[in-house]
Amino acid sequence: MYEHIIVERPRPGVGLLRLNRPKRLNALNQATMRELAAALTEFAQDDDVRAVVITGNERAFAAGADVNEMLGKDAVDMLQSYRFKQWDVVRTFPKPLIAAVSGWCFGRGQ
Repeated sequence: MYEHIIVERPRPGVGLLRLNRPKRLNALNQATMRELAAALTEFAQDDDVRAVVITGNERAFAAGADVNEMLGKDAVDMLQSYRFKQWDVVRTFPKPLIAAVSGWCFGRGQ
């Protein structure tokens, strides 16, 4: 069902989302963010899931945004892009959301 994330339920009450783009250090491209938002939406609606853990792999949690998708875009393009809407799904997730960070982790927050 998903290409860039792995969705698991390792124990009752817990959802696990594993970023799965190892060749790109789990850089968050549009497809990955779309899958992450969809999986979080499913977990939000599932009463059996009480908390969700997001993780990467041994080498990297995430390399941040996939800058290859930003090439040739200006500030207006970026403001109108998918990224902010999909991050709102993460920001407003109604259950405990835990980032299990191991390895490289790059990004910027506000």
